[in-house]
Amino acid sequence: MKQWKNTIALNKNNRGCYILDTIKGCSACSKEKPNGCYGNCYAKNISSRYNFDFSNIVKRDFYKDKQQLYLFDYFDTKHVNKIIKKLKKIDMPFVRIGEMGDPSENWNHTINVCKMISVAKKSIVIITKHLNTIPNSLLTDIKKLDICINTSISALDTESEINHRLKLFSRLKKYCNSVLRIVSCDFNKSNIEGLKKYKIQEKLFKNDKVIDTIFRPNLNNNYVTSKMINVDKIMFLKKEVYASIYNTNTHFGYCSKCHDMCGINL
Repeated sequence: MKQWKNTIALNKNNRGCYILDTIKGCSACSKEKPNGCYGNCYAKNISSRYNFDFSNIVKRDFYKDKQQLYLFDYFDTKHVNKIIKKLKKIDMPFVRIGEMGDPSENWNHTINVCKMISVAKKSIVIITKHLNTIPNSLLTDIKKLDICINTSISALDTESEINHRLKLFSRLKKYCNSVLRIVSCDFNKSNIEGLKKYKIQEKLFKNDKVIDTIFRPNLNNNYVTSKMINVDKIMFLKKEVYASIYNTNTHFGYCSKCHDMCGINL
């Protein structure tokens, strides 16, 4: 299988959101979760489609200045400035870190990149499941930056995962724009497990600063085949997909038309 390149790059996804991933790959994608979280991780699916090993973690960084490496670990200022110049010109108010990998795999590196690109004067959205906890030593740095941390969570998570993420979501409120990013489902309340998860989900949505992310499973997903969640075929970016929609008012399309803007507008 192929490996991701270790050079950081600014990309635009199909929804019109600009991505600057500091990490490619995710350790949550394991033998226990071969298809990623909830049995349908879109990042894992995309990686598999192009024959990348999503379970292999790759740190993405700026080019190093080879002429200076013997002295210090210098970055190539041309590459850094090129990224910053591009960021200043993007037609969105923020750049997102954490699409094809979880930034928490290396918090020190992720926050260091945030410092370097902060001169572009764009909000930085970090999406994470907090696979690793942010070190106390970085909290002061985070407070100085225009960062919105989206804590990804779902009623489909285990009790310990939910407690861990809620704790960190609350902890970060002192230091940044902390947002709870709920991967929601239309739970089947006639199903015993579906009803349990529905009640958990209702509690999650009672938190402040919450945004809703619609779960898009395939029909072979265990939650679908067990009838724990309901799915419908709907249009998404000009093609039909299956989705489990909890709230019909949730934005489901291009990022430029979304009011929440990954939480920076909350």
